[in-house]
Amino acid sequence: MGKPDGNTGFTRLINATRFSWRGWRAALRHEAAFRQEMAATLVFVPLALWLGESGVEKALMIASWMLVPIVELLNSAMETAVDRISDEHHPLAGRAKDMGSAAVLTSLLTAGAVWGLILFF
Repeated sequence: MGKPDGNTGFTRLINATRFSWRGWRAALRHEAAFRQEMAATLVFVPLALWLGESGVEKALMIASWMLVPIVELLNSAMETAVDRISDEHHPLAGRAKDMGSAAVLTSLLTAGAVWGLILFF
């Protein structure tokens, strides 16, 4: 069953791709943390390809790092939705934002652990 707008197949794929690029542009334009993580990606991906000794090590290093901008995108989307609902401070809104931030930190710690284990053990 297709989406309510009737777009299926290739048209749906084209639209989804367009929406995804729009999301990337918005994150790059409005989210400093995402810009920093993408700049780090330009360093870490080539570094992983150079430092990893096997395909598995290279893949683990790259995948663990790529989780960071992925989680940042999700965190930023959640924060934007919370801010859209209300600009009034509410404990649940604060909790949601703190949990999103914790998810980003967890992804950073995971990437650090994977890189550390591969490079130093």
